[in-house]
Amino acid sequence: MRNALRLNTIVERDRMIAAGGMLGLIALAWAYLVLVMPQPLAVAMPDLSHWGFQHFVMAVAMWTVMMVAMMLPSVGPWVAALSTIGGGAGMTQELSAGEFLVGYLLVWTGYSVAAASAQWGLHEAGWLSSASVLDAWPAGFLLIATGVFQWTPAKAACLEHCRSPIGFFLTSWRSGRSGPFRMGVQHGVFCVACCWALMALSFVAGIMNLIWMVFVTLFVLVDHAVARGLWLGRATGAGLVAWGAWLLML
Repeated sequence: MRNALRLNTIVERDRMIAAGGMLGLIALAWAYLVLVMPQPLAVAMPDLSHWGFQHFVMAVAMWTVMMVAMMLPSVGPWVAALSTIGGGAGMTQELSAGEFLVGYLLVWTGYSVAAASAQWGLHEAGWLSSASVLDAWPAGFLLIATGVFQWTPAKAACLEHCRSPIGFFLTSWRSGRSGPFRMGVQHGVFCVACCWALMALSFVAGIMNLIWMVFVTLFVLVDHAVARGLWLGRATGAGLVAWGAWLLML
């Protein structure tokens, strides 16, 4: 009995440490976006300045910070589940939670590289305004594609994974020194597959649009950790299709 109480105390302590570290990282990311990120321009005019490799690196960094700020809040239940299950397995949770998050964020960093590459290409093609907003026609097609994706079996499968941290750890536990890191990578792959299209809509609302980022952060958090069933994503998908069709008719 005494050993069980001691284990529960250790697990709770480690869970608080992991949660505090996550909240600190999220706060730093949002502070950077609010204080450093330039505000979107009021007039959407074509941006004709030529990009170089330095611009690309800065875009990768900006996308990466955006992904940290927007996606980490939804990982809270996963870190809590890892602390509970890992504590029973005798793992050091401060270390394992950190390794899990490193693996998770590594995948989103890869997504950030892809998004920055797309931004570079769209910029050079003249399809982005100075506020980093797509022209109406490509924006309309992207909205419709994202809306349709919300109704696909692939989206449903990825969402089911993202809502089931306990189930994942019980069935896909990776032991060994790199186990938490590998589980973080695996979860990151599912998470990117679930949310890549939604994140790409930053090209429609504006890559530097803080209001849009707050909205998407709350949507992902509710969809992954609060809502049940597929109604929220599918209702949103229908709205995105309607928005895209409206842009195409302008």
